[in-house]
Amino acid sequence: MSVKLRLRRMGAKKRPIYRIVAIDSRRARQGRFVDMMGNYNPLVKPAKITINEEKVLKWLGQGAEPSDTVHTLFAQIGINEKWELLKAGKDASGIEIKTTITERKKRTRKAKAASAAPTGEASA
Repeated sequence: MSVKLRLRRMGAKKRPIYRIVAIDSRRARQGRFVDMMGNYNPLVKPAKITINEEKVLKWLGQGAEPSDTVHTLFAQIGINEKWELLKAGKDASGIEIKTTITERKKRTRKAKAASAAPTGEASA
């Protein structure tokens, strides 16, 4: 059984709140999970995340793979940095885990078009 750390959607229609859970990778998104590690609320500004750090580090130590989204969330709050230090056998007590996530700046159509346009054509 391969265990994944991923999001489980909760809440009302168009008002999602996510739980961060350890779940068998073959189960459905709403399926039975093994352990719950925290919550993620993307609707409040800034987005709020509450996490049980000990459980997350325990599951990572047992070989659980975080999904892409959960990996990104962990990177933003500092879990990934702490995990890398613990894996290397170094002291990770100085790293503080954040409770909020900064929102990415949204790209407009003009910004997308400008980044897609070729820059600096070489002339011969």
